[in-house]
Amino acid sequence: MKQLFDEVSFKCSKLVTKNYSTSFSTAVYMLAPSIRRDIYNIYGFVRFADEIVDSFHGFDKEQLIQEFEIEYYKALKSGISLNPILNAFQTTVKENNISDDLVQAFLKSMKLDLIKSDYHTQSEYQEYIYGSADVVGLMCLKVFVKGDEDKYNFLKDEAMRLGSAFQKVNFLRDLKDDNLVLNRNYFPGVDLKSFDEDSKKTIIAEIKEDFRVAREGIKKLPLEAKFGVFTAYVYYLKLLRKLESTPCHKIGTERIRVSNYSKAGLLAQSFVTYKLRMV
Repeated sequence: MKQLFDEVSFKCSKLVTKNYSTSFSTAVYMLAPSIRRDIYNIYGFVRFADEIVDSFHGFDKEQLIQEFEIEYYKALKSGISLNPILNAFQTTVKENNISDDLVQAFLKSMKLDLIKSDYHTQSEYQEYIYGSADVVGLMCLKVFVKGDEDKYNFLKDEAMRLGSAFQKVNFLRDLKDDNLVLNRNYFPGVDLKSFDEDSKKTIIAEIKEDFRVAREGIKKLPLEAKFGVFTAYVYYLKLLRKLESTPCHKIGTERIRVSNYSKAGLLAQSFVTYKLRMV
């Protein structure tokens, strides 16, 4: 019975989310039950693609990402895939009218990670961020607005800025691994071998502006989505502040984290702020 297989597929996407990102999983749990499933399904898809290009060393990554894309489109056409992550995602795509240009932009950025290690211009940098993060925010927004295209277009710019902010924080947090392990530098004009406080301040100022714009968008989100998105926003803002207070040489040599104790406090803080209707 396909319904049972779809349920198993969804549980796989949920399991992927919980195992790969406890922070994001917590934020998803703060969403209304009516939209959690689709957000788990989106995360499962983007996480698997990201793992192919970032983690599957010793395997033919190019072939794997090509096969992943081919199998996705087969699933989209037939309505089923024996890969439960793709089966779940294609259902979410169809039910929420997620346009193919968003999926294609995402896959394009993932493929770039296989062939490009440096981003020399602002346009290259922005194109990568659009595909790797902004479009993921737009996919989620499609779920949040439940088919309301006017609402989607109204919130689109802020959703993209939030995706950009999250991705740039990830870039800064993962500076060590991106530079020393994956040999990548996403920040144009920044020499990671001589990463200094001025470079860090410039990047952080850019992220803060993204967050400022994004917060205005969070205020306008449907009630079902607002608290969950705000929870993720508060976590990433805390991580940014921790990066800001960390010496630049330390960011380049270790991965900065927010402790589980701090995360619990942030969740309580988010709840109080939300209940006081400050967002």
